[in-house]
Amino acid sequence: MYGFHEVDAATLKQWFDTGVKFRLVDVRTPAEMSRGVIDGAELMPLHLVPLRAAELTSGGRVVFYCQSGARSAQACAFMAQQGMEDVYNLRGGVMGWVASGSRLATPSRESLIG
Repeated sequence: MYGFHEVDAATLKQWFDTGVKFRLVDVRTPAEMSRGVIDGAELMPLHLVPLRAAELTSGGRVVFYCQSGARSAQACAFMAQQGMEDVYNLRGGVMGWVASGSRLATPSRESLIG
């Protein structure tokens, strides 16, 4: 059984505020991303995660998120199956982030294209 960790919005914000090093990956669709992203996120729609898995395995902690946490949990499970141990799912996704009082940023047009 391959496992992954979960992180809530308050803890993720604390990681930002205290300088904890991690990569943040948004696995939503470009249309969803265009409505706002968590600042600093890399945009990688879920279907591209298997194709770009090697990029994600080097360099420590990775936090995946989506709209509600379901698709990002799939990304986490996949990466755990690839042997990645320091992988986290943002519990509640963007909805949980916004509900916690945190803001979304506007992604650049170039990052949505790809």
